[in-house]
Amino acid sequence: MTQRIQSVQPESVNERIELSLRLRRANFDLDVSLNIPAHGTTVLFGPSGAGKTSILRAIAGLEPEVRGDVCVKGRIWQSADIFVPPHARRVGFVFQHSALLPHLSVEQNLRYGFTRVQGTELEFRECVEQLDLQALMHRKIAQLSGGERQRVAMGRALLTRPEVLLMDEPLAALDTGRRTEVLGYLERLKQVTSIPMIYVTHSVDEMSRLADHLVLMKDGRVRQAGSALEVMNSPDVPLALRDDAGVVVMARVNRVDDHGLFMLSSDLGELYAQGAGHQVGDHLRVRIHARDVSVSLSEHRDSSVLNILPATVKSIRQIVSGQVLVELGAGANQDQALFVRISHASAMRLQIKEGLRVWAQIKAVALLA
Repeated sequence: MTQRIQSVQPESVNERIELSLRLRRANFDLDVSLNIPAHGTTVLFGPSGAGKTSILRAIAGLEPEVRGDVCVKGRIWQSADIFVPPHARRVGFVFQHSALLPHLSVEQNLRYGFTRVQGTELEFRECVEQLDLQALMHRKIAQLSGGERQRVAMGRALLTRPEVLLMDEPLAALDTGRRTEVLGYLERLKQVTSIPMIYVTHSVDEMSRLADHLVLMKDGRVRQAGSALEVMNSPDVPLALRDDAGVVVMARVNRVDDHGLFMLSSDLGELYAQGAGHQVGDHLRVRIHARDVSVSLSEHRDSSVLNILPATVKSIRQIVSGQVLVELGAGANQDQALFVRISHASAMRLQIKEGLRVWAQIKAVALLA
């Protein structure tokens, strides 16, 4: 039976992580104020140099030049006259590279910080089970793949009983296969742990699958912050204008056939999607890319496309290279956002305009759940 990995104190949805940070350097200027939930996963998303890692380091007490305030669940870690040293802050930090102790075995690495917090053997076994580390316990670090090393690093961080878990692009150094593997563990981990996570990435896929709360950053400033689904699915944020623009829809697996085709229930209605490793009853996040959606003025049923949804045009905006981004409203009340990226010529030919009733078409193989 799956059990929850508990933090030191029970998590309350009213507790917050409050940050007001300023850092001045010759070629970089960080100035952010954030008030984020002390539960779930907050993703800091933006390009390199946006200041994401500096925020993590400031929370951990590793940026001596940063000025401002750090308050975690009502406890002040930094202010004008208070500075709690890094070793006294209850944080687990997972870096881009695992930073494990190479002369120790996997089990010895896991127990390195665990012995200091006097955890129970039950906690230890549960963490090992959650991250599927049983078969690796006696191996040396050099014998592990990159994905296995990151799973051990996550386990080591969790076993220190942190009040907050900081993850600095933990999948960036992995190849596509390993990244997908570890991302699956992260998805399961966020469902069973009450420890709040602050996760840094510039990957849209990681952001889409992990974020409960989303902070968009650029040039050391917060550009937008809020509920992840609201921010990701808004046509008014920079994400909507990227090449990989799209929306994220919550869905539940209702049926799986012998060929890996899912029937999902979602706010868009019933969806077919292709994937692997999911079972009936699983709750998923499905990202629907604007480039994978087409529109028609009539319902075509003599087509290989399985997902054909009634929708209404909400807005149209010019983007780049003769293309337009069309925002649709779909679902039972036509209030679930769906983006379509089409050529300006197609929009003119179909006379796309606000209020027009259309049919959105999405290939099942484009929805890799």
